[in-house]
Amino acid sequence: MRPLSFLALLLVMVLGCSKEEAPAPAASSSAPPGAAPLTKATLALNWVPEPEFGGFYAGRDGGAYTKEGIDLTIQGGGAGVPVVQMVATGKADFGISGADEILTARARGADIVALYAVFQTSPQGIMVHASRGAKSLADVLASGTLAIEPGLPYAAFLKKKFTFDKVKVVPYDGGVARFLAEPDFAQQCFVTSEPLAAKKQGGDPQVFLVADEGFNPYLAVMIAQRSLVEQRRALAQGFVRATREGWKAYLADPKPANAVMGALNRSMDAEAFAASAEAQRPLVETAETKQRGLGTMTKERWQAIGAELLSLGVLSHAVPPGEVFPSLD
Repeated sequence: MRPLSFLALLLVMVLGCSKEEAPAPAASSSAPPGAAPLTKATLALNWVPEPEFGGFYAGRDGGAYTKEGIDLTIQGGGAGVPVVQMVATGKADFGISGADEILTARARGADIVALYAVFQTSPQGIMVHASRGAKSLADVLASGTLAIEPGLPYAAFLKKKFTFDKVKVVPYDGGVARFLAEPDFAQQCFVTSEPLAAKKQGGDPQVFLVADEGFNPYLAVMIAQRSLVEQRRALAQGFVRATREGWKAYLADPKPANAVMGALNRSMDAEAFAASAEAQRPLVETAETKQRGLGTMTKERWQAIGAELLSLGVLSHAVPPGEVFPSLD
């Protein structure tokens, strides 16, 4: 899943992203009689429709965005779709990215800010065979083979922490075939994707979250142009409120949105959608979100993420949290 790093994405010349989207019910595409016309807005995803985007589909099809006066179009993504650039240049009103990508883009002058974080705990991890009996990631990286994309910030973090001196590092190919065939093979993963695929094919995956090692950026972060937030604050505020309501609805019952996304993403069946939605739940709904609300972010957390990226050499200079995480109050 997501085999390309942000640095690689900057080199990919893509004219636009997929226009494919599931049909929305009339309630989310037209205003009630006598009401003000809806404001059209586009959300560009950075991957194909999967449960990590379930709340956006649930909000659109359940009327949450319509209630905020927004006619939402969701554009499916995929490998190489430059969402950050699309939002920064106004080709999309809102988009989905990761905290590390957002900070890197801001450091390079991109006019983007973060508004809502779906994943409070990063779903990025290292998948190994349970039969190896590893008690920690240190055990995993003491031998065997590791498939990981070197350009990923969390790969740099793990290499700095564990050196990789005792493990053979090979490119990540995006699948699970080699994992299933080799007992000493470990690979990067999203807990909502590769481990489920491996288990379905008879594997014995065990996942160690990178977040547990100290690198925990927000993921599936909703972004917009800073100028949009400043000039159209009501739209940004309404979009965040609708997104939160959509995620509440999805967490309560993911089936309707899963069915809609399943019609667009035939690579996953209903069982896979259900399993992925359940696997991501504790990463989306945490003790903090129960207190502060779904999608919550803090300047302290953004500062910590930035400091880690700076120490890894991913950032050339520090980015003040206020620049990337504006107040919508």
